[in-house]
Amino acid sequence: MKKIQALTLVAVALALAGCAKPKKSEEVAECVFPQTTAKAPMWVCSQGAVEGVAVWATGSYQKTAAGAAFQQDQATLNGRTRLAQQMRVVVTSGLKAAIQTTGAGASETVDQVASSASKSISAETLVGSRVFRTAYAPDGTMFVLVGVDEAAAKRVVQQAVQTSMNNDRAQWQQFQGAKLQADLAAEVYKLGTQNMR
Repeated sequence: MKKIQALTLVAVALALAGCAKPKKSEEVAECVFPQTTAKAPMWVCSQGAVEGVAVWATGSYQKTAAGAAFQQDQATLNGRTRLAQQMRVVVTSGLKAAIQTTGAGASETVDQVASSASKSISAETLVGSRVFRTAYAPDGTMFVLVGVDEAAAKRVVQQAVQTSMNNDRAQWQQFQGAKLQADLAAEVYKLGTQNMR
């Protein structure tokens, strides 16, 4: 009798073991909130593209007794500061490329002009920037995605270049002449090659 009970117990144990779900390997999220394993939106990790946003940055602020509005204001300010840094990179690299293609000026002058234009961008000059997304970490830290759409990004770049041109006319003068000459040469080449076709 004891043998039958033991065999029955073994059979039941084997049957239950066969029905058990296999353990899933733990999935590792591509992006997690800082100091956690909680999955976060890709933008929190400054990765991926965000539809409708040309240039963006993230900001964050810890949970505070001052309330959610204060927390969002601080996270947004942090994000705008980072966005200004991103826009400075856009302006600096774009100006260097544009000026260097004309072949005008020494490299240190190119750097000075690009630097002058990028310095005019600050969190305060980012007209049109806004919060596009908000997320909360498990510890209550608020993350915001602050950015500008393409039209606003173009306005910021145009304003930075115009401010730089007004502040450093002497440096810009040689580039403007070279740029006009380059544009004229490109137009002449374009018109000249059309007649050959």
